[in-house]
Amino acid sequence: MWYLPTRHTLKSSEFERSDPEHLIPGFVNPVPTRALPSAAFCKDGGCTTYVKVAERFKDAKGIIINTFEELEPYALNYFSNDQNPPLFPIGPLIELNGLSYSDSDDKVMKWLDDQPQASVVFLCFGSMGSFKAPQVKEIAQGLEQSGFRFLWSLRVQSPQNDASEMLPEGFLETVQGRGMICNWAPQLKVLAYKALGGFISHCGWNSILESFWFCVPIVTWPLYAEQQLNAFKMVKELGLAVETRLNYRKDSDEVVMIDEIEKAVGMVMDGGSEVRKKVKEMSEIARKSVMEGGSSFNSIGKLIEDMIGNN
Repeated sequence: MWYLPTRHTLKSSEFERSDPEHLIPGFVNPVPTRALPSAAFCKDGGCTTYVKVAERFKDAKGIIINTFEELEPYALNYFSNDQNPPLFPIGPLIELNGLSYSDSDDKVMKWLDDQPQASVVFLCFGSMGSFKAPQVKEIAQGLEQSGFRFLWSLRVQSPQNDASEMLPEGFLETVQGRGMICNWAPQLKVLAYKALGGFISHCGWNSILESFWFCVPIVTWPLYAEQQLNAFKMVKELGLAVETRLNYRKDSDEVVMIDEIEKAVGMVMDGGSEVRKKVKEMSEIARKSVMEGGSSFNSIGKLIEDMIGNN
């Protein structure tokens, strides 16, 4: 967003779908058009509004960001200059109080208790993450063919739909014992389990930070908003995730196929993969960043000093 006012003065604010990629400040690599939010192409309803919001950034006394220096050094360094307000990266902010248990979570938790360490891939796509029946069937068959244990939070697009009717015939019987499907799962609690080996996620920013905190590598499956851009950053910029398709969008008729899903699951569950090693390193850095002397701990101190000084 910070780049939008500059772009607006140079050409038009909205992006063109015909452009293959874009040089966007804060990114090391050119960003493909397919990774941009849909609003970036909407002159009247989206991009112009974002330009107006971004123009106000320079009026701020400071900008607080839920990230940490070691995760996004290039972007933070780029925007840390005398022309911009000071940046205060104070993340990862994780709601650890959400780890308390409720009776409704018991079934999921008890199932995870019985699974071996790092053996389960968790599929969760946020509160608005639902799929049409053809995609549900492909996911189911991809999971079946992968051979890995899984926990799938399967949400349907309409309350009138029955999730079980969207699954392939005989699927539940075939995966009985190694797979569990529920209509909702407490994501933070699940990620904290030692049984977790991988996480297929819509790439909301909170979900990404939670995966780092609990050292669970991600398969990126973005659906809407800025999630495609988050997925691009994770896969192409940082090498910290496994890709399905960076350009997948919830409102399209595109279908990710069985073999793609099976391959992605196998890659994220590979105990010796480079992605897993890098996620482990980043997890340790993330936790240290909020401890005394860490980058985010120090940034909070600077924020407090700045607020006191401005008063």
